[in-house]
Amino acid sequence: MAHDQQMQARLEAVISVTPFARLMGAQVSSIGGGTVEFEIDVKPELMHQHHGYVHGAVVGFMADSACAWAAASVAGDVVTSEYKLNLLAPAVGERLLAKGRVVKSSGRLLVVLAEVFARLGGKETLVAMALATVAKVGGEGGR
Repeated sequence: MAHDQQMQARLEAVISVTPFARLMGAQVSSIGGGTVEFEIDVKPELMHQHHGYVHGAVVGFMADSACAWAAASVAGDVVTSEYKLNLLAPAVGERLLAKGRVVKSSGRLLVVLAEVFARLGGKETLVAMALATVAKVGGEGGR
């Protein structure tokens, strides 16, 4: 996986001013060349649904962010146009890990794949996959 320290610093600056990403505690471990990896600690008071699994909205945040941030590593400013999330297993663990990679980039659109894993006791379980279309944004603030 490619790693770009300058790109990571830019993404961390974005996270620091994005309330939800900051609340989730997103920690980027690698970004560059159309890929990203990041993690969050599972916070039971914020994330568990009534069965004790990490809530699907949190898993969706991980998948969506992995897609957008992987796309941003090659296309600059982007927004998610759409994504399909497949929840494959209950998300149970101490940490969630998301990996995103650009599958195809052409014109204004990028197709991106994300995988979300739950870590429990050193074991990783694939809990979700997403396929997203991400759009390049032009101009300041998308205008």
